[in-house]
Amino acid sequence: MIEVRDLEKSYAGFPALKRISFTIPEGEVTGFLGPNGAGKTTTLRMLMGLIAPTSGAAIVVGHPPGSPRGLARIGALVENPAFYPYLSGRDNLSVIALYAGVPGAHIDDALNEVGLLPRAHDRYSTYSLGMKQRLGVAAALIKEPELLILDEPTNGLDPQGMVEMRDLIRDLGSADRTVLLSSHLMNEVQQLCDRIGVIQSGRLIAQGTVDEIRGGVELLVRAAPLEQAQTTLRQLLGLGAVRAEDGVLYLQVDSSRAPEISRLLVTSGCDLSELRPTERSLEDVFLQLTGEESGP
Repeated sequence: MIEVRDLEKSYAGFPALKRISFTIPEGEVTGFLGPNGAGKTTTLRMLMGLIAPTSGAAIVVGHPPGSPRGLARIGALVENPAFYPYLSGRDNLSVIALYAGVPGAHIDDALNEVGLLPRAHDRYSTYSLGMKQRLGVAAALIKEPELLILDEPTNGLDPQGMVEMRDLIRDLGSADRTVLLSSHLMNEVQQLCDRIGVIQSGRLIAQGTVDEIRGGVELLVRAAPLEQAQTTLRQLLGLGAVRAEDGVLYLQVDSSRAPEISRLLVTSGCDLSELRPTERSLEDVFLQLTGEESGP
């Protein structure tokens, strides 16, 4: 659905994106995860043809970014939606449909899909922030797009609005659509996405499925002396399979080997106090990848 090769963007000599390359398959929900200013919105704007790259190339739904034939197959909500405050939700979408050459029959379908059909005749100015965001998604849906691009779709919403938007995106992703969204909220990306790209300072530092990025299930081992346990397990499993963190060992090994590991540690003279499967959160992985700390 999207192919990007060595995409770069500089502003007055400052590199906002640094040779990023990725492929987004059809029919999946893919998330760009990164802090504010990492380059997420710049990437999405280039894929839409709103800004030109400094170098590199991209193909979006079979066409160069900004191609009219490509844009006809894309729906997007990039940054904050803008509508006429004195018009109703339906009338705002009617204006968009007119300019996009979209049949008016699509409007009620889009409003229904985002749960706004009962409030379709109300003025936009009376909508809550969550409703305004959902109307923005409806505007992206009226073309019945194959690809849906959403930039920070839960930004500024209260907790209830965030839940509602996540449920909506989950439903959209279960249909015959490809969804690309950006977010700085790791829990959000972990809940919604099949595939993730981690962006930091304009670089794509990791990409893969959620399980690939998180590394799957690990075995947590708490034993003393720690150094002896670490040496023993590295001899068994290999150097790269054993990670020490905050006085605990994490083993990248199938949990079925737990009895074997337990016996080995005990017979080698280690005191084993804990051995259990554990899954790294996306936040843990992100902090490890970026070298950031998780707070005081």
